[in-house]
Amino acid sequence: MIRIRRGSVLKIISYRSELTEVLVDINGNEQKAINYNHLTGTVKIGDQVILNTTAVYKNLGTGGTHFIMANMSSPEHDIDEAGHIMKLRYTPNQVKVLAVEEQESPYSKMLKNIKSLNQTPVIIGTLHSMLPVAAATAHQYTEGKAKIVYIMTDGAALPIALSKIVNELKEKKLLSATVTCGHAFGGDYETVNIYTALLAAKGVANADIIIVTMGPGIVGTGTEFGFTGVEQGEIINAVNILSGKPVAIPRISFADPRERHRGISHHTLTALGKIALSSSLVCIPKLNSDLDMIIQKQLVDSGIKQKHVIKTIDSSSTSAILKHYGLKVKTMGRGIEDDPAFFLACGAAGIGAAEMISF
Repeated sequence: MIRIRRGSVLKIISYRSELTEVLVDINGNEQKAINYNHLTGTVKIGDQVILNTTAVYKNLGTGGTHFIMANMSSPEHDIDEAGHIMKLRYTPNQVKVLAVEEQESPYSKMLKNIKSLNQTPVIIGTLHSMLPVAAATAHQYTEGKAKIVYIMTDGAALPIALSKIVNELKEKKLLSATVTCGHAFGGDYETVNIYTALLAAKGVANADIIIVTMGPGIVGTGTEFGFTGVEQGEIINAVNILSGKPVAIPRISFADPRERHRGISHHTLTALGKIALSSSLVCIPKLNSDLDMIIQKQLVDSGIKQKHVIKTIDSSSTSAILKHYGLKVKTMGRGIEDDPAFFLACGAAGIGAAEMISF
């Protein structure tokens, strides 16, 4: 069920072409809300709006904000763009896109001729916060020569516009293009599934390095298979089917208080140890000897070491690289000073991918 409330727009907090953050009055309470401009039109101060307030009411982290469902002060708007593929299908917010696979797309013929990733490295993460670290290190270690393309899956947030970091990475030229696949939408290129997303990133966007992660807001339940990060294993399989070089980012932390995420997270142990049916390069950051011993034991016990190629990489430059690009990244509220192992693992994957290519 959806918890629906009426509200009035009091203030425009921030505006981007795809998204507006506003302050709304809901029954006398001032609260923040998000409006997707391409879904519900633009908003202005004084507009009367209908909001989905479910996640805030339930105190949820994933999806934890108000979203404008309709602007009653300006309820009608039209579309004239090409395309026939619907995302968010059979929901009130189903949105039409022009997918690269469609005959109407200028890239359709090109995509039909692309059959392989031709050994392109594909970095695969499980959290959106892994993206900027991997992108920055890969960019730095290729001296800015590599075209890095981001594929956002539909494992978490569906509108790419929600991600402020994607916007920042594009502005800073750390990403050359974005692809949204499945029900995720709003990328430079729209695709139906992960296979065509990978082929479009390579053949249409001319990627030298591809990074695949879900958008903001992973879903987890504490059960072995009940989290959206299981897609990492499935994407490894897809990359190998298409003759790419998968580089898996292990989720590593010694700051997370939850035992299931200590050392190598159970997310990684499950995705790489059980779901991935083919091999990937797993880059492990060089830590101190005690932490290294914990990680190596987990790699063996989970079967990851037997199935995948393990490479230890000195990624101690990660912090300096983030500072160089002016990136302030946090994961679960923690920065690199609070949870260095997490960030060093992401940096190691970026370096590992960069080492696979030459110009």
